[in-house]
Amino acid sequence: MEFIEAIFNHTFMLYAFLACLLASVVSGVIGTYVVTRKITYIAGAIAHSVLGGMGIAHYFAVVNEWTWLHPLYGAIAAAVISAVIIALVSIRAKEREDSVIGAIWAIGMAIGLLFISMTPGYNEELMSYLFGNILMVNQTDLLLMVILDAIVIIFVFFFYNQLQAVCFDEEFARIRGVRTNLIYLLLLIATALTVVILITVVGIILVIALLTLPAAIAGRFTRNLWQTMILSSSLAVIFSITGLGLSYIANLPSGPSIIVVAGFFYLLLIISPRLTGSIK
Repeated sequence: MEFIEAIFNHTFMLYAFLACLLASVVSGVIGTYVVTRKITYIAGAIAHSVLGGMGIAHYFAVVNEWTWLHPLYGAIAAAVISAVIIALVSIRAKEREDSVIGAIWAIGMAIGLLFISMTPGYNEELMSYLFGNILMVNQTDLLLMVILDAIVIIFVFFFYNQLQAVCFDEEFARIRGVRTNLIYLLLLIATALTVVILITVVGIILVIALLTLPAAIAGRFTRNLWQTMILSSSLAVIFSITGLGLSYIANLPSGPSIIVVAGFFYLLLIISPRLTGSIK
Protein backbone atom coordinates (compact mmCIF):
# COMPACT_ATOMS: atom_id res chain seq x y z
CA MET A 1 0.00 0.00 0.00
CA GLU A 2 2.88 2.34 0.76
CA PHE A 3 4.27 1.79 -2.73
CA ILE A 4 0.87 2.34 -4.39
CA GLU A 5 0.34 5.53 -2.41
CA ALA A 6 3.78 6.76 -3.48
CA ILE A 7 2.83 6.35 -7.16
CA PHE A 8 -0.17 8.64 -6.71
CA ASN A 9 1.49 11.09 -4.35
CA HIS A 10 4.95 11.54 -5.87
CA THR A 11 5.51 12.60 -9.46
CA PHE A 12 8.89 10.86 -9.74
CA MET A 13 7.30 7.53 -8.71
CA LEU A 14 4.49 7.99 -11.23
CA TYR A 15 7.04 8.65 -13.97
CA ALA A 16 9.01 5.58 -12.88
CA PHE A 17 5.85 3.47 -12.98
CA LEU A 18 4.98 4.69 -16.49
CA ALA A 19 8.56 4.07 -17.63
CA CYS A 20 8.27 0.48 -16.42
CA LEU A 21 5.10 -0.03 -18.45
CA LEU A 22 6.55 1.50 -21.61
CA ALA A 23 9.77 -0.45 -21.33
CA SER A 24 7.99 -3.72 -20.58
CA VAL A 25 5.81 -3.63 -23.69
CA VAL A 26 8.65 -3.16 -26.14
CA SER A 27 10.91 -5.48 -24.15
CA GLY A 28 8.43 -8.33 -24.51
CA VAL A 29 7.94 -7.75 -28.22
CA ILE A 30 11.54 -7.34 -29.34
CA GLY A 31 12.89 -9.69 -26.69
CA THR A 32 10.84 -12.46 -28.30
CA TYR A 33 12.68 -11.94 -31.59
CA VAL A 34 16.06 -11.63 -29.87
CA VAL A 35 15.59 -14.96 -28.08
CA THR A 36 14.06 -16.72 -31.09
CA ARG A 37 16.69 -15.47 -33.55
CA LYS A 38 19.45 -16.10 -30.96
CA ILE A 39 21.01 -12.64 -31.26
CA THR A 40 21.44 -11.98 -27.54
CA TYR A 41 25.15 -11.22 -27.93
CA ILE A 42 24.42 -8.76 -30.72
CA ALA A 43 21.93 -7.00 -28.46
CA GLY A 44 24.59 -6.96 -25.74
CA ALA A 45 27.11 -5.31 -28.05
CA ILE A 46 24.56 -2.68 -29.06
CA ALA A 47 23.68 -2.05 -25.41
CA HIS A 48 27.27 -1.43 -24.38
CA SER A 49 28.10 0.65 -27.46
CA VAL A 50 25.51 3.27 -26.47
CA LEU A 51 27.81 4.52 -23.72
CA GLY A 52 30.01 5.94 -26.45
CA GLY A 53 27.16 7.95 -27.95
CA MET A 54 25.97 9.09 -24.54
CA GLY A 55 29.47 10.17 -23.55
CA ILE A 56 29.94 12.18 -26.74
CA ALA A 57 26.51 13.83 -26.45
CA HIS A 58 27.08 14.73 -22.81
CA TYR A 59 30.54 16.11 -23.58
CA PHE A 60 29.25 18.54 -26.23
CA ALA A 61 26.25 19.42 -24.08
CA VAL A 62 28.57 20.50 -21.24
CA VAL A 63 31.59 21.90 -23.11
CA ASN A 64 29.71 23.60 -25.98
CA GLU A 65 26.66 24.33 -23.84
CA TRP A 66 24.34 22.47 -26.17
CA THR A 67 21.69 22.07 -23.51
CA TRP A 68 19.24 20.54 -25.99
CA LEU A 69 21.55 17.56 -26.57
CA HIS A 70 20.18 14.85 -24.29
CA PRO A 71 22.44 11.82 -23.60
CA LEU A 72 19.69 9.53 -24.93
CA TYR A 73 19.97 11.22 -28.34
CA GLY A 74 23.57 10.09 -28.45
CA ALA A 75 22.48 6.66 -27.27
CA ILE A 76 20.03 6.35 -30.16
CA ALA A 77 22.67 7.37 -32.71
CA ALA A 78 25.29 4.99 -31.31
CA ALA A 79 22.83 2.09 -31.05
CA VAL A 80 21.56 2.47 -34.60
CA ILE A 81 25.07 2.86 -36.04
CA SER A 82 26.23 -0.25 -34.18
CA ALA A 83 23.21 -2.21 -35.40
CA VAL A 84 23.85 -1.19 -39.02
CA ILE A 85 27.55 -2.10 -38.81
CA ILE A 86 26.83 -5.52 -37.34
CA ALA A 87 24.09 -6.20 -39.90
CA LEU A 88 26.30 -5.20 -42.85
CA VAL A 89 29.17 -7.31 -41.56
CA SER A 90 26.86 -10.29 -41.08
CA ILE A 91 25.43 -9.93 -44.56
CA ARG A 92 28.41 -8.97 -46.72
CA ALA A 93 31.79 -9.07 -45.04
CA LYS A 94 33.93 -12.13 -44.55
CA GLU A 95 35.08 -11.03 -41.12
CA ARG A 96 33.79 -13.23 -38.35
CA GLU A 97 30.65 -11.78 -36.82
CA ASP A 98 31.67 -12.52 -33.24
CA SER A 99 34.91 -10.55 -33.70
CA VAL A 100 33.01 -7.49 -34.89
CA ILE A 101 30.49 -7.82 -32.05
CA GLY A 102 33.32 -7.93 -29.52
CA ALA A 103 35.03 -4.94 -31.12
CA ILE A 104 31.88 -2.79 -31.09
CA TRP A 105 31.16 -3.85 -27.51
CA ALA A 106 34.62 -2.78 -26.32
CA ILE A 107 35.10 0.29 -28.51
CA GLY A 108 31.72 1.76 -27.56
CA MET A 109 32.44 1.40 -23.85
CA ALA A 110 35.97 2.78 -24.26
CA ILE A 111 34.84 5.85 -26.21
CA GLY A 112 32.15 6.53 -23.64
CA LEU A 113 34.59 6.34 -20.73
CA LEU A 114 37.08 8.59 -22.53
CA PHE A 115 34.51 11.33 -23.17
CA ILE A 116 33.17 11.02 -19.64
CA SER A 117 36.69 11.57 -18.30
CA MET A 118 37.17 14.63 -20.56
CA THR A 119 33.88 16.21 -19.48
CA PRO A 120 34.33 18.79 -16.69
CA GLY A 121 32.74 18.03 -13.35
CA TYR A 122 31.38 14.82 -11.89
CA ASN A 123 29.03 13.17 -14.37
CA GLU A 124 26.70 11.50 -11.89
CA GLU A 125 23.69 11.54 -14.21
CA LEU A 126 25.58 9.89 -17.07
CA MET A 127 27.17 7.24 -14.87
CA SER A 128 23.74 6.38 -13.48
CA TYR A 129 22.82 5.01 -16.90
CA LEU A 130 25.18 2.11 -16.27
CA PHE A 131 22.79 0.69 -13.66
CA GLY A 132 19.57 2.53 -14.56
CA ASN A 133 18.10 5.81 -13.37
CA ILE A 134 14.39 5.11 -13.42
CA LEU A 135 13.71 7.40 -10.45
CA MET A 136 15.23 10.27 -12.46
CA VAL A 137 12.92 9.82 -15.44
CA ASN A 138 11.27 13.08 -16.51
CA GLN A 139 8.63 14.12 -19.05
CA THR A 140 11.21 14.38 -21.85
CA ASP A 141 12.38 10.82 -21.19
CA LEU A 142 8.81 9.52 -21.16
CA LEU A 143 7.99 11.31 -24.42
CA LEU A 144 11.06 9.83 -26.06
CA MET A 145 10.12 6.37 -24.78
CA VAL A 146 6.59 6.75 -26.17
CA ILE A 147 7.97 7.70 -29.60
CA LEU A 148 10.43 4.81 -29.67
CA ASP A 149 7.75 2.40 -28.45
CA ALA A 150 5.43 3.52 -31.25
CA ILE A 151 8.14 3.10 -33.90
CA VAL A 152 8.98 -0.43 -32.75
CA ILE A 153 5.36 -1.57 -32.41
CA ILE A 154 4.38 -0.18 -35.82
CA PHE A 155 7.38 -1.90 -37.41
CA VAL A 156 6.49 -5.26 -35.84
CA PHE A 157 2.82 -4.86 -36.82
CA PHE A 158 3.57 -4.33 -40.50
CA PHE A 159 6.42 -6.83 -40.80
CA TYR A 160 5.22 -9.58 -38.46
CA ASN A 161 5.12 -12.34 -41.09
CA GLN A 162 8.48 -11.42 -42.59
CA LEU A 163 10.09 -11.26 -39.15
CA GLN A 164 8.64 -14.63 -38.25
CA ALA A 165 9.97 -16.15 -41.47
CA VAL A 166 13.46 -14.70 -40.93
CA CYS A 167 13.57 -15.93 -37.32
CA PHE A 168 12.51 -19.51 -38.02
CA ASP A 169 13.69 -20.31 -41.57
CA GLU A 170 15.69 -17.57 -43.25
CA GLU A 171 16.67 -19.67 -46.26
CA PHE A 172 13.08 -20.62 -47.05
CA ALA A 173 12.01 -17.01 -46.60
CA ARG A 174 14.66 -15.89 -49.08
CA ILE A 175 13.43 -18.44 -51.62
CA ARG A 176 9.88 -17.17 -51.21
CA GLY A 177 11.03 -13.66 -52.09
CA VAL A 178 11.35 -12.11 -48.64
CA ARG A 179 14.11 -9.50 -48.50
CA THR A 180 15.74 -11.23 -45.56
CA ASN A 181 18.79 -8.99 -45.39
CA LEU A 182 16.65 -5.86 -45.15
CA ILE A 183 14.35 -7.44 -42.55
CA TYR A 184 17.36 -8.53 -40.50
CA LEU A 185 18.80 -5.01 -40.64
CA LEU A 186 15.48 -3.51 -39.54
CA LEU A 187 15.22 -6.06 -36.73
CA LEU A 188 18.62 -5.02 -35.39
CA ILE A 189 17.65 -1.35 -35.61
CA ALA A 190 14.43 -2.10 -33.70
CA THR A 191 16.54 -3.95 -31.14
CA ALA A 192 18.80 -0.90 -30.89
CA LEU A 193 15.84 1.39 -30.18
CA THR A 194 14.54 -1.06 -27.58
CA VAL A 195 17.91 -1.10 -25.87
CA VAL A 196 17.79 2.70 -25.56
CA ILE A 197 14.38 2.45 -23.89
CA LEU A 198 15.51 -0.24 -21.47
CA ILE A 199 18.72 1.46 -20.31
CA THR A 200 16.53 4.15 -18.77
CA VAL A 201 14.96 1.49 -16.56
CA VAL A 202 17.71 -1.02 -15.73
CA GLY A 203 20.88 0.51 -17.16
CA ILE A 204 23.41 -0.54 -19.77
CA ILE A 205 24.91 -3.41 -17.78
CA LEU A 206 21.60 -5.13 -17.00
CA VAL A 207 19.64 -4.36 -20.16
CA ILE A 208 20.14 -7.81 -21.71
CA ALA A 209 18.53 -9.52 -18.74
CA LEU A 210 15.26 -7.58 -19.06
CA LEU A 211 15.32 -8.04 -22.82
CA THR A 212 15.71 -11.82 -22.73
CA LEU A 213 14.48 -13.29 -19.42
CA PRO A 214 10.74 -12.56 -19.85
CA ALA A 215 10.84 -13.85 -23.44
CA ALA A 216 12.76 -16.97 -22.40
CA ILE A 217 10.17 -17.72 -19.72
CA ALA A 218 7.23 -16.98 -22.01
CA GLY A 219 8.62 -19.21 -24.74
CA ARG A 220 8.14 -22.24 -22.50
CA PHE A 221 4.38 -21.73 -22.28
CA THR A 222 3.42 -20.51 -25.76
CA ARG A 223 3.18 -21.98 -29.26
CA ASN A 224 3.68 -18.98 -31.56
CA LEU A 225 5.36 -15.60 -31.62
CA TRP A 226 2.40 -13.35 -30.91
CA GLN A 227 1.47 -15.39 -27.84
CA THR A 228 5.07 -15.22 -26.66
CA MET A 229 5.09 -11.45 -27.15
CA ILE A 230 1.93 -10.94 -25.08
CA LEU A 231 3.05 -13.20 -22.23
CA SER A 232 6.59 -11.83 -22.32
CA SER A 233 5.36 -8.23 -22.11
CA SER A 234 3.02 -9.17 -19.26
CA LEU A 235 5.86 -10.85 -17.37
CA ALA A 236 8.11 -7.85 -17.97
CA VAL A 237 5.42 -5.60 -16.45
CA ILE A 238 5.14 -7.87 -13.40
CA PHE A 239 8.91 -8.08 -12.92
CA SER A 240 9.43 -4.35 -13.41
CA ILE A 241 6.65 -3.22 -11.08
CA THR A 242 7.59 -5.81 -8.46
CA GLY A 243 11.24 -4.80 -8.61
CA LEU A 244 10.35 -1.13 -8.46
CA GLY A 245 8.14 -1.72 -5.42
CA LEU A 246 10.84 -3.80 -3.72
CA SER A 247 13.42 -1.09 -4.33
CA TYR A 248 11.11 1.58 -2.91
CA ILE A 249 10.19 -0.35 0.23
CA ALA A 250 13.67 -1.69 0.99
CA ASN A 251 15.54 1.42 -0.26
CA LEU A 252 17.46 -0.57 -2.91
CA PRO A 253 18.59 0.34 -6.45
CA SER A 254 15.63 -0.14 -8.79
CA GLY A 255 17.48 -1.59 -11.81
CA PRO A 256 19.19 -4.47 -9.99
CA SER A 257 15.99 -5.14 -8.01
CA ILE A 258 14.01 -5.63 -11.22
CA ILE A 259 16.60 -8.00 -12.65
CA VAL A 260 16.84 -10.00 -9.42
CA VAL A 261 13.08 -10.55 -9.51
CA ALA A 262 13.17 -11.62 -13.17
CA GLY A 263 16.22 -13.81 -12.63
CA PHE A 264 14.68 -15.48 -9.59
CA PHE A 265 11.57 -16.55 -11.51
CA TYR A 266 13.65 -17.73 -14.47
CA LEU A 267 15.93 -19.86 -12.32
CA LEU A 268 12.93 -21.18 -10.39
CA LEU A 269 11.34 -22.24 -13.67
CA ILE A 270 14.54 -23.95 -14.82
CA ILE A 271 15.34 -25.70 -11.54
CA SER A 272 11.86 -26.82 -10.43
CA PRO A 273 11.24 -29.51 -13.10
CA ARG A 274 14.72 -30.92 -12.57
CA LEU A 275 14.23 -31.10 -8.82
CA THR A 276 10.84 -32.72 -9.29
CA GLY A 277 12.34 -35.21 -11.73
CA SER A 278 15.20 -36.10 -9.40
CA ILE A 279 12.74 -36.68 -6.53
CA LYS A 280 10.62 -38.98 -8.68
